[in-house]
Amino acid sequence: MKIAVITTDNRQHYGTYNVPVPGFGTAPEALLQGFAAMPELEVHVVSCVQKPVKSPEKLAENIFFHSLYVPKLGWMRTSYQGCVRAVRRRLKVIRPDIVHGQGTERECAVSAVFSKFPNVLTIHGNMRLIAQVNVAKPLSFYWLAAQLENIALQKTKGVVCITHYTEEAVKGLAPKTWLVPNAVDASFFDVETAPDETRTVLCVGNISYRKNQNPFIKALDSWAAKNKIKLLFLGQANKEEPYVQEFFEIIATRSWCEYGGFADREKLKTHLKSASLLALPSLEDNCPMVVLEAMAAGVPVLAAKVGGLPDLIEEGGNGLFMDPTDVSSMEQGVAKMLTDAGLAKSLAVNAKRIAREKYHPSIIARRHVEIYREVLGK
Repeated sequence: MKIAVITTDNRQHYGTYNVPVPGFGTAPEALLQGFAAMPELEVHVVSCVQKPVKSPEKLAENIFFHSLYVPKLGWMRTSYQGCVRAVRRRLKVIRPDIVHGQGTERECAVSAVFSKFPNVLTIHGNMRLIAQVNVAKPLSFYWLAAQLENIALQKTKGVVCITHYTEEAVKGLAPKTWLVPNAVDASFFDVETAPDETRTVLCVGNISYRKNQNPFIKALDSWAAKNKIKLLFLGQANKEEPYVQEFFEIIATRSWCEYGGFADREKLKTHLKSASLLALPSLEDNCPMVVLEAMAAGVPVLAAKVGGLPDLIEEGGNGLFMDPTDVSSMEQGVAKMLTDAGLAKSLAVNAKRIAREKYHPSIIARRHVEIYREVLGK
């Protein structure tokens, strides 16, 4: 089977065009790990960039890479028409059996559905729901992304839903859905944890209203005044945004809070080794990869009971929930995790076992191939 995967090259996302090899989001990267172990497949990864970049011809023995230069005019301001046309031209040469668009955040979904080949989509961030949470203004990025997502959902053969939350969100728009979680990078299973004395609570995610870091910090003020704790925030922060400015004002007056910037996978694994727990106080989330990565590494998880997180966490089994709008709930959740070592250990052990059974790349890759065969009638 010949598969074309349309996904974002991290060099485009972060503007690191001088890097000689592509990188991808953690979920598509893990899926490709699974495909690489299936030699009967021929996989072509297609990514658009706004500047020409040097790239290898192959990412693995059976995985080819295609980097397509598309001038800036062909991106969001024209509803990604330049990307759509560039991808379509390349796919005419590749002639895949099926095209898989990874994500509706940018050009991948619309490029897939207008490719003129059988196609499916995976929704990572539900852009219509994210636009609602952020009260997106007309013609803003989130507003436009939501409109394009709406179009793509109706034109694809079907949507791979990584949670029931997404499945419910696309109901009535997508002609077909399949419930398949994201794969987690297999290297996270090799992380050996040893929480240090700082009692570090990791919070991973871009600093934003949706990720809810500011209320979470304030919720822990009383507990932090009497107990040892370190809150370490990892993620991008746009200092032009009022919420981010408030975040830095808040942590400047709290010695137990630290901002560590963006963390790539290697840096994240290093932090997971010494963390006491991962906390995710989001107001909206679908299938945050850091939760799966923490579980695979054996780090206890405390998360908001929102969006797709109930698909990932069983209360008291492989993690704990908190109410991201309730100060007491957030404080008590952290306190319980940090003071009950037996509970934290039990949750971490169960989470690692479940992650290996449900989210390993080989398992998720095989399920995707089953979906492709169903779409193609094979």
